Amino acid sequence: MELKRVVVTGLGAITPLGNTLSETWEGLINGKSGAGPITHFDASNFKTQFACEVKDFDPTQIMDRKEARKCDRYTLLGIAAAKEAIEDSNIENDTINKDRVGVIFASGIGGIQTFEDEARGYSPERGPRFNPFFIPKMISDIAAGLISMRYGYRGPNFATVSACASSAHAISDAFNYIRLGKADVIVSGGAEAAIAIVGVGGFNAMNALSVRNESPETASRPFSASRDGFVMGEGGVSLVLEEMEHAIARGAKIYAEVVGTGMSADAYHLTASHPEGLGAKLVMRNALEDAQMKPEEIDYINVHGTSTPVGDISEVKAIQEVFGEHAYKLNISSTKSMTGHLLGATGALEAMACIMAIKEGIIPPTINHEEGDNDPEIDYNLNFTFNKAQKREINAALSNTFGFGGHNACVIVKKFVR
Repeated sequence: MELKRVVVTGLGAITPLGNTLSETWEGLINGKSGAGPITHFDASNFKTQFACEVKDFDPTQIMDRKEARKCDRYTLLGIAAAKEAIEDSNIENDTINKDRVGVIFASGIGGIQTFEDEARGYSPERGPRFNPFFIPKMISDIAAGLISMRYGYRGPNFATVSACASSAHAISDAFNYIRLGKADVIVSGGAEAAIAIVGVGGFNAMNALSVRNESPETASRPFSASRDGFVMGEGGVSLVLEEMEHAIARGAKIYAEVVGTGMSADAYHLTASHPEGLGAKLVMRNALEDAQMKPEEIDYINVHGTSTPVGDISEVKAIQEVFGEHAYKLNISSTKSMTGHLLGATGALEAMACIMAIKEGIIPPTINHEEGDNDPEIDYNLNFTFNKAQKREINAALSNTFGFGGHNACVIVKKFVR
């Protein structure tokens, strides 16, 4: 069976850097930090009092107020991103075969704020008086379901849930469904909104978050010796993936081609990555094999790079082993230094950054690295694209995403050439 080719024809984003794709991209290439004091709740008693929040989001711009009240924030962010991506793709919803259009949309946690609100409202004295929309608002698949309902897309429809790798797995599944001929178009991506009392409190209890409360904007500092944990983010990012001939036939603009994906497991620890990066090495090799590419054909890696003490080191080791001498010719950057960690949405965000880097010929930076703040276990002869975007022609880029539970996903995109 000859596999179909898969291209990206639409992008949408609502992130801590901006409420559109263009605003997010401008923030990335300009080294903007999305971090600031938490406003979603009073965090004054928390070890971490800051996050990367989406600002000035009004859900009534995408649906009426009554419908918005039936949705958790994560769902609203996902619908907003998908709306932009679908409009960007110029799909004619009145004429397209909706039986062949799917939605595979991820969330690592789902409606955690809804869960918190409903649980707090319960008391034995009052009895079990729950909102009838509690379960539909909370579940992690509901964004995928509501996007399909909004547009009438009747193709493959589900959510992927693999912690921080969730939306990278969603893209991988969408890619495979299309190239196997099971769909013509799939709206993919992910959304997350876990900046809530239980979200921040839970990650604080694990000592996973940065506590640099005096300087939130500089707290996410991947590959620096003084890094002390990740910064939580929120948002939604969507990619429209499409079978190449289908896209060409309707005259769609094409951002890039998805050429390969990889998956693996660390099979090591509940939350920590393998110290030697065994799963990370395997997932990158699997993606390269799937794409039928050699390591030296990759120009840019958007790393998982969360700014955690163990994770950054193990990923660097994995890159050096997989890419050998070519590792020193790569540009490497962690856009989490600007956006924070969008958890289940981060894979889609970083795949989007790779696609835009290819389109625009510029690498987003890794911000917040200070001269001399070097970790003796990290090789700084590698080009981490510190602090300033770099112009470069990029033919192929690779995005790494790793999740709690040892879930690893990798996506490779290339400049489109028919």
